[in-house]
Parts: sequence; structure tokens; C-alpha cells
Amino acid sequence: MSFEKPQVKPTNIELSCTEIGGLWSVYFQEGMAVCFLTYLLHHLQDGQIVPLAEEALKISQDRIEKIKKFFLDENFPIPAGFSEGDVNLAAPPLFHDTFTLSFIYMMNRLGMINYAFTASNNVRLDVLDFFNECIHTSTEMFGKAVRMMLEKGIYDRPPKMNYPNKIEYVQKVSFIDGIIGMKRPLNAIELSEIFFNIERNYFSVMLMLGFAQVMEDKKLKNLIIRGKQISEQQIELFNSLLMQEELLGTVPVSMEVTASTVSPFSDKLIMSMINVLNSVDILLISHALSVTMRADLSSHYAKIITDVMAYTKDTYDVMVKRKWLEQPPLTTDRGQLIKS
Repeated sequence: MSFEKPQVKPTNIELSCTEIGGLWSVYFQEGMAVCFLTYLLHHLQDGQIVPLAEEALKISQDRIEKIKKFFLDENFPIPAGFSEGDVNLAAPPLFHDTFTLSFIYMMNRLGMINYAFTASNNVRLDVLDFFNECIHTSTEMFGKAVRMMLEKGIYDRPPKMNYPNKIEYVQKVSFIDGIIGMKRPLNAIELSEIFFNIERNYFSVMLMLGFAQVMEDKKLKNLIIRGKQISEQQIELFNSLLMQEELLGTVPVSMEVTASTVSPFSDKLIMSMINVLNSVDILLISHALSVTMRADLSSHYAKIITDVMAYTKDTYDVMVKRKWLEQPPLTTDRGQLIKS
């Protein structure tokens, strides 16, 4: 029995689990971004936003091609991901033009967080260079989106707070209490986490509203509505916390969903995007929990994580039953090999 001689490479440093996991996940995320941006750009009429949307789309397309090359060079199967069949460009606009700007802003804000985390787990230098480039381009796009949102008056700035007069040290254990009795004021870190959690959930509500509006499948529609309610509950909770601190709660600047009831996206793409939002919510609420120093906030965050994880399981179950959930690469099942 003879075997074909493997191709000789200049170096033979194979992808580790961290590089495989990072590239595989980003391939899906950028595939979703391409689908959404292609549709949004197709209907976009605002001449200021069009060049930014075109740039965002090209960045996502380039990232997909670079990941494909990594996989091809390693004889690694390229994920199925998403295709033109997941987008219906003939569907009427589901979102107003400003949503495209909100989408670019939020995707790049979350991208900066995700790529920094992913890059820190990679040690193969060509893959590390790729993720460093992703961090750089996402940071640039985030800045451009913020600048344009400020120009259009649709960016809700984080709350201001007075500067401290001096450096202080925590004097009492009650600094981290807050379940009962008097609560100390929020510190800058806690206030920042609350604000950005409100902002992110407003984005999710707009997206879920659009999805629910066009979804024909009753089971999926109910699941989407439940996700929307979870985000609305977070907004209500965090805004009430701000009001208790004599800080004005944040409010959405504009309604960005049209009256269309024709779905521009496949059910698979919609549920995949919801799964991404669920993962992000768990990650960022967990981060907020890790940096808060007030026990009442910790209690709120712990409950939110539990609720979102339960919702995530239900969305995963639906996707598995409908064969929409592509399996991440698994390690070799040594036990099975031994048995065979």
C-alpha cells in the first residue's frame, strides 16, 4: 500500500486550537456582516453613509478571503457559512438609513473587543498579524462611525461625572455592599458598563423588532420576541439604576425600523445573528460583573447571565433541530479510534 507524499512547506507550524477556533469563528461573523451590509448598502440612500458602508463591506470580504487562504494552505475544510442565498435584495428596506450607521458602529465596537481577545490567544505570527490588522481596521471604522454619528446628532454620549478632588482609598467594607441600606454612588467603571449595556441592548431591540416583523415561522417569531423582551428588561433595569443615582436614563434617538413585513434574510441567518448577540451579551455582562464593586449590581448581572444562557440554549436547540448550526472543529476522539 502506498501513500501520496505530502506537500513540502517552507515551514511546518500547524494551526493550534486557538488559531483554528479564532479563524473559524471570525469566518462566520464576517460572513454574517457581508450579508447584512450587502442588503443595507443595496437600499442605502444617504450619500454620507454609502462610502462608509462600502468600506465596511470590503473589509469583511477581504477578511473572509484571507481566512479562506489560511484554511486552503492547511488543507483545512472551509466552513459552509453564509452565501448570497441567505439575502433577498428584492425585499423592501427593513431599516432606515441611520441603522446602517448604527450597524457599522456596533459591529466594529464589538469587533475591537473580540479581535483583541482572539489575538491574545494566538502565537502563530501570520495569524497574529491577521488579527492585529483586524483590530486596526475595526478601530478605524469605529472612529469613522462615531464621527459621522456625532455629525448627524444621533450619538448618545456616555454620562458625564465630576472629577474627584483627590485620590481616595476605600475606607469601609460597605463600599462593596449595597444589597440593603444606603448605597454608595456608582463609580466611573460601573457607570460606564451600565451605559454601554443600555446602548448595546437598544441596538438588539431594533434588530429583534425588525426580525420579528418579517418572520413568518411562528415558533421562531415567538423566540425572537422573547429575545427582544430580555433586552428590553435589561434596558429598563439599567435605566432605573441610573435614575436612582439622579442620573438621566438614556433613550433611543430614532426609530430605525421601517414598516416592511418582507424578510430580506434567511431564517438561518437571522437565528445565527441572534446567537452571536447572545454570546456577546453573556461575554459583556460577565465582564461588567467582574469589574463591579457593588453587590446589588453583581446580583443583577448574575440574574441576567442566567436568563440569557437559558435563552441561548433554546435558540441553539432550534438551530440544531433545523440543521442550521455548523459544528466547530472537534478534537480527535481517541476513545473511538481505539475501539475501531
